[in-house]
Amino acid sequence: MANAATQVLLPGTVPDAATVATSEEPWRENLNMQMICRDCKEFPPNLVEEFSSGDMVCGSCGLVLGDRIVDTRSEWRTFSNDDQGNDDPSRVGDGANPLLNGSQLQTTISFGDGASGRSRELHRAQNKATHDKATKGLLAAYKEIGALCDGWNIKKNVSDTAKHLFKMVDDAKAFKGKSQDAIIAGCIFIACRQCGVPRTFREIFALTKVSKKEIGRIFKTLEKFFAAQNKEKMDAVVQSGGIVNPNDSYNTTTSTKAQELCIRYCSQLGLSPKCTMVSQELADRMTSVGALAGRSPLSAAAACIYMTSYLMKQPKTAKEISAVAGVSDGTIRTAYKFLYLEKDKLIDPDWIRDGKGDMKLLPPS
Repeated sequence: MANAATQVLLPGTVPDAATVATSEEPWRENLNMQMICRDCKEFPPNLVEEFSSGDMVCGSCGLVLGDRIVDTRSEWRTFSNDDQGNDDPSRVGDGANPLLNGSQLQTTISFGDGASGRSRELHRAQNKATHDKATKGLLAAYKEIGALCDGWNIKKNVSDTAKHLFKMVDDAKAFKGKSQDAIIAGCIFIACRQCGVPRTFREIFALTKVSKKEIGRIFKTLEKFFAAQNKEKMDAVVQSGGIVNPNDSYNTTTSTKAQELCIRYCSQLGLSPKCTMVSQELADRMTSVGALAGRSPLSAAAACIYMTSYLMKQPKTAKEISAVAGVSDGTIRTAYKFLYLEKDKLIDPDWIRDGKGDMKLLPPS
C-alpha cells in the first residue's frame, strides 16, 4: 500500500478527510468461544443462569445447555434472625461444634520459619492466651468415647449421644468425686439404650474395664440426674410461655428386653432374617405367657434363639450360642426346658407352614 501524500498544516488548520491516511487492520480469526442455543441459534444468545438448580438455560426456548454451574456470586450471608446469641455468624469458616463451648474461632500460628524462632515464640504465646482447660478436658473425653465406640463397631449416633450426655454432666459440674471412666461407661450404656442398640453390663465392662457394680451404680445416678435436668428445662420453657418440644426432652430408659438382643445375637450367629424375626416374636410371646418370668434377658434371648434355630431348620448348639450371648450352655438348656413345656402356646402355626419349620425337630432338652 502506497503511503499517502504528506500535507503541511499551519497551526489551527484542519486537514481534509480525503487526504487523511487510512490504515486497515489485517484480518484475524476470532478464537473466542461463545455458547449459543443449538435449537434457536440466536446471536447474541439469550442465556439465563439458574443458580438455585445450577443449570444454564436458554431464555427463548427453555433448553438446558449446561448443568452444575458454579455460583460465582458473593458467599456472604447472615443468620442474625435465627441466632439467639446475636453473634451474627456468616457462611465463612468451619461450622460450629455444638459439643464444645466458646466461639471456636481461634488463630493457629505455625513455627516453621527456620532458625529465627520468632514464630515459635508467637505460637507459644498464642497457646497460652487461648488455652482452655475445660475444652481440653472435653476433647480428651470425646476422643476416648469415640475410640471405645469405634473399637466395638458401635454406630456413630450412639457415640454422638454419649458425648452429648457427657457434656451435660460436665456443664453442670456434677459428680466431682466420680471417676471419669465410670461416667463415660455410664453415658455409653445409656446412649446404647436410647438409640435402640442396648448393651449389657457385662459388655460395657469388657469395653471400658469398669466393674459391673460401678456401672450399675453410676447408671442409676446418671438417670436421676438427667431426669432432674430435663424437668428443670421443661419447667423453664413452660414458665416463659414457650411450647415444649418432645424431641428435646430426655426419655428415661427402660430395662433391656430379650427381643432387642435377639437381632444382634442372630446376626453374629449367621442366622437368616426369617429366623431372626421368629426369634423376636417368640421372645415377645414368651414375655406375655410368662414362661421365663424372673430370668435374665440374656438367658431368655439365648433360649429363644436355641429353640428357633432348631424349629427353622438352622440348628445352633447351646455352646455356639453361649459364646455369643455370654451365658453358659447349661443356663441356656435350663431355660429352654421351660420353653419346651409351653411350645404349643409359644409357636405360631404360620411360622412352620409350607414346610418352613418343623416342631418335631425340637430337642427335648
